[in-house]
Amino acid sequence: MHSKFRQGLWALADPKISITSASAMLIGVPLAARDGYFSWFWLLVTALTLFCFEVAKNASGDIYDYDSGTDLAVAADDRTDFSGGKRVLVDHLLTRQQTWAVAAGFSCVGLILGGAILLWQSLLALWLGLAGIVLVWSYHGPPLRLAYRGFGELDVMLCYGPLICMAAYVIQADRFSPEILWLSLPLGIFIAAFLWVNQFPDHDADHSHGKNNLVVKLGKQRASRVLPTLYLAGYTILLLAPFLTSLPATIWLGFASVPTAAFACHWAWLDPQTFYRHKPVQPMALLSFVIYAAGVAVGVLAAA
Repeated sequence: MHSKFRQGLWALADPKISITSASAMLIGVPLAARDGYFSWFWLLVTALTLFCFEVAKNASGDIYDYDSGTDLAVAADDRTDFSGGKRVLVDHLLTRQQTWAVAAGFSCVGLILGGAILLWQSLLALWLGLAGIVLVWSYHGPPLRLAYRGFGELDVMLCYGPLICMAAYVIQADRFSPEILWLSLPLGIFIAAFLWVNQFPDHDADHSHGKNNLVVKLGKQRASRVLPTLYLAGYTILLLAPFLTSLPATIWLGFASVPTAAFACHWAWLDPQTFYRHKPVQPMALLSFVIYAAGVAVGVLAAA
């Protein structure tokens, strides 16, 4: 039992779940540092706060996807390391009560850390935090259940793009910056593209149990044709940013992510039905937003 609990907790709290929020911080914090605001302490507090809410989101999401039947319906040959949920209930690693306890416990710690940020660093983060809590809960949870109604991708784009990037900046600088939007929107789009390709393996299970995300609504064939458009939109914003803002042209180092994005689009286009069984489309999509964030961060700091 103890071994299973540890496995289940690790599945929900595996540090790699924070890659998305870490990438968002990788944009917000360097911009704040460029503007003369940086604290290792508040960077750590921000990272821990986001980590706690990530774990809580994974735990509650696993319960809702289990109850809907989607995770139970994923065929064995459609399972991947990036899709199909954390499967702590499906694989009997945790009980429902334990999973809710993990969600509640990590939520409480996240709220305490968030309260410390508001009290001692930046009250401006309040509205961003409230919006983040609503978006995180509403992805799976009632009453909105956005992932089941075709709005989950927008939820992810907003949360992991402008919201977390702006929060990372505000917690450091205690003020807002409009330039964040120009760098965070492409990141949000690229993370949504990662979610997009992760929905292909779950398509049949989601379709049969009412999880009507956009890949289900469009079908795999049409959804694979939309993927390049997502990346094109993000890179267009990156291209225009130095011309329309005071951001330096060195942010174009974010274009270093183009090759991995191109591979993901190419393989998904060629075989929208089963690309995830024989091509690393999902890892390529993950690398795309990580490399983008790293490139933009280096570009911002290089021009400081």
